[in-house]
Amino acid sequence: MANDQALAALRPRLFRLAYRMLGLRQEAEDAVQEAFLRWHARQPEDVRSMEAWLVTVLSRLCVDRLRALQVEREAYIGPWLPEPLVAMEPPADQATELASELSMALLLVLQRLSAEERVGFLMHDVFDCAYADIATALGKSEAACRQLVHRARERVGRDKPRFEVSEAAHQRLVQQYVQAVQARDAGRIAELLAPEAVYLSDGGGKVGASRRPIIGARRIARLEIGVLGKLPPDFSIEAGRVNGRTGAIARIDGRIFAVSSFETDGARILSVMRVLNPEKLTGVDTNLARPASASALPAAARR
Repeated sequence: MANDQALAALRPRLFRLAYRMLGLRQEAEDAVQEAFLRWHARQPEDVRSMEAWLVTVLSRLCVDRLRALQVEREAYIGPWLPEPLVAMEPPADQATELASELSMALLLVLQRLSAEERVGFLMHDVFDCAYADIATALGKSEAACRQLVHRARERVGRDKPRFEVSEAAHQRLVQQYVQAVQARDAGRIAELLAPEAVYLSDGGGKVGASRRPIIGARRIARLEIGVLGKLPPDFSIEAGRVNGRTGAIARIDGRIFAVSSFETDGARILSVMRVLNPEKLTGVDTNLARPASASALPAAARR
């Protein structure tokens, strides 16, 4: 019973580790479940830490899965974005931690690392694992793992989001963007975006989506208005919690068809990252709670 309670307490943190490695919710849940099954099957008694053992096993499972997914990722049509995590408001004491761990912008930085670099970096710098455990997970020497983690740390430091932005400032910008989209106001959309803002859309070749990044505030604004003109009257968009921060959820006839994440600097929106691939939206929780100050305009205001 004590072991079961300890495993249940570890599950959320292990899921976040697997999700950051794989970028897919169901794959992460499957990897965590497999790690738990291996724990129960072996019931190791001489381990110094249940968490360290599970992290090592989970990391090895994720490396194997990433290798299997490599060909699929290379053939993916258009930009590849992680599957969004859309959820109700997290507890106040976890909100900041989740936002820093799970932001889409940071996940994209991690995805640029090799599978082994990503796993080594997360194990060492996030979970404080010993190099011996990393070596076990990766099947490499400790010296090689030290070099690997060092390279990964340098790349993450160079490419990670440049600004530390409060959730209040971030939320305000995203809500203003949502309202501008609702009002079909191209000028206001462009004003909210940084001049060299970047728009990424992940359709996976299954729905209409830009297959290359769109760069520039005015180009993104024109794109948004052009897309809105093709959508049915029952389209709606509202702010919601996406990967630990305020994002946007769009629906047609009540069904979620797009989830957007944003990177901001507190004054402008630097990037819009939109998941449209329906396969990545099947697990989205539709029982959403809006941020406290979010509001959706009435249908009349969207016409």
